Formats: sequence, C-alpha cells, structure tokens
Amino acid sequence: MSGSFLKSLPDNAAPPTIYTAFPEIYQPWAHMSEALMSGESPLSKAERELIFAYAAGLQKGEFVYIAHAEVAYALGVDGGLIERLLENPATVTVSAQLQPVLEYVRKLAQSPELIEQSDVDAIFDAGWSELVLHHIIGIVGRAAFMVKLTRGYGFVPLSREKAARHAQKRVAAGYVNLYPAFKKDE
Repeated sequence: MSGSFLKSLPDNAAPPTIYTAFPEIYQPWAHMSEALMSGESPLSKAERELIFAYAAGLQKGEFVYIAHAEVAYALGVDGGLIERLLENPATVTVSAQLQPVLEYVRKLAQSPELIEQSDVDAIFDAGWSELVLHHIIGIVGRAAFMVKLTRGYGFVPLSREKAARHAQKRVAAGYVNLYPAFKKDE
C-alpha cells in the first residue's frame, strides 16, 4: 500500500514530508507545536501528549493517535492507558485532577457543541487554571488539525515499534528540532 493518496509523494510519506515541502506554512506550525506541547505549562509534557493522543484517537486519527500515544508512553504515561480510555473510559481510573480534563477532552473532540459551563467548572474545581484550559483547547484543536492532515493525504500509520522509535526522537528533540531548517537562529 502506498503511503499517500498522491503519487508524487514517497511511499513513506508522513507529516514531515509535507512540512518540509511547505516550510512557509509549517515552520510556524512547528514552533506553535513546540510552545504548546513542550513549553511552560502547569500540565506536564506527558499529560499534554496523553491529551493529544487521546483526542486524536477519539477522532479516529490512527496515524496521529499511534505516533503520539508512543510519545506519551516514552514520557512516562502508563502503557496501554490511552487504549483503555478509548475502549471504555468509565472503567479507567486516573487521578481526580485529571478525570475532568479527560472528560472535557472527550466531549470537545467528539461533540464540541455539547460543551457547557459545568464542563469548564469541573476542570477549575479540580484545581486547574484558565491557562490549563487554554492549553487543553489548543491541544485538542492541534489534534483535530493533524487528524485532518494525515487522513486527507492518506498517510499510512506507523507500526507501534516504528512509532516507539520515532517517539524517542521526539522526546529528545522536541517539535522544532526534528526539522533543522525550522530552527530559529539563537
């Protein structure tokens, strides 16, 4: 099976193929991704990757879900947690602080028109700030964009093993440094 719907792309086409083909669009995207996923936040990097992978999985974005579940696991999220959340969130135990976040992520990813003040209040009642809510919304939105990009091009998901190897690179390099041409001059 080819790696894309476009014959002009290589068989192993993936988001970096598009990023490097259109740097004027995707260099700012990489920097935004770095700031959102690796910058300062009350949410840990592992929690942000958990949210990202979970949101992608909820939106049936297998390429993104597999790739970023492996990043979350490389950062210390319990192996298999995201799969269990996707299968049946009611049977998964997470911290009281994380529970309303994941419920909000589920609703925002699948039925954003159903978000209510009580969903937001539950996050605040769990001790999170407005900044955290901003980060959650950005992460879920970023997941939606990446699902559309990978589905739109027809990218074939990585195997779990290959995704785990790529995850180690992402953990070490972050989002911008994976693409040397995107680095800003110091």
